[in-house]
Amino acid sequence: MSTVSQLIHFPCVSLSSSPTQHRFSPKPSVLAVANPGIASRIACGSRIRHGNPGRRVRPVFRVRAAEDGDEGVPEKGEEEPVSGTSGGGAAVAVAEPEEPEPPKEVPEIAALKKELVDSFYGTDRGLRATSETRAEIVELITQLEAKNPTPAPTEALTLLNGKWILAYTSFAQLFPLLARGTLPLVKVEEISQTIDSENFTVQNSVLFSGPLATTSFSTNAKFEVRSPKRVQIKFEEGIIGTPQLTDSIVLPENVEFLGQRIDLAPFKGLINSVQDTAYSVAKTISSQPPIKFSLSNNNAQSWLLTTYLDEELRISRGDAGSIFVLIKEGSSLLSL
Repeated sequence: MSTVSQLIHFPCVSLSSSPTQHRFSPKPSVLAVANPGIASRIACGSRIRHGNPGRRVRPVFRVRAAEDGDEGVPEKGEEEPVSGTSGGGAAVAVAEPEEPEPPKEVPEIAALKKELVDSFYGTDRGLRATSETRAEIVELITQLEAKNPTPAPTEALTLLNGKWILAYTSFAQLFPLLARGTLPLVKVEEISQTIDSENFTVQNSVLFSGPLATTSFSTNAKFEVRSPKRVQIKFEEGIIGTPQLTDSIVLPENVEFLGQRIDLAPFKGLINSVQDTAYSVAKTISSQPPIKFSLSNNNAQSWLLTTYLDEELRISRGDAGSIFVLIKEGSSLLSL
């Protein structure tokens, strides 16, 4: 139940057209001829700008009337040359190609993210971080928050959606949970938060593994948007996952406990004798449903402020200034 209490606190494009300008600028050399059959040239240019900054489409239209065989000469000051036109009053529309999209991620942000993730090495999600390392991490987080590409995360729920893996935290109430991974033969495989933005639900989960089985503890919650960056979370139930026994038991040669190295060789004979029994009961236990219990009390609430968000990294702040750095499942940052 202490594990569950720790998890509770883990918290169309608009168009604007410029007025069409008609310019009648007949050339004296063309009109000052004796043949009255030569038509005057009319040039009309217009621009259409899209509201999206950085992208501009400037189709240029010309309407030209002339006698057969007469070759048009562009008026002085016209913005775009017209090629491939022919006589007989043909109308030609020429559109410039769109300018390329700017890069999605600024190289400086990418470098900061890599440096931040590198700084997590050896900290065991923050449990073993020294004061110097914590200060370095806070500085990198502050720099990333200043360059946040998603200033209103709760208005970009599709980015929040999905499974996020905890990479680092300064939340002290999670440290006892992380410390359980330092016990002999027990490992905290993963701590995650899964957000369903369509149903406004959050699930916090921790996965443990051991030589005999793997199991998980989870809490389910609902969240409400309270500001462009903040959500209020209300936990509804806790779940103890069904232990999944391993088909075979593999022990290391030795383990370290309380500073002492313990040789496990004498236990291998005993382990082999119970391995068949463990395999026979694995199917029975794994078929049982998980255990669920209600969390309907006033303390089962929390809030979360998202201060940085992109497609693969999320930084959140919770109670008492605690920090959570999470990486989207499948991101290359997880392999750094």
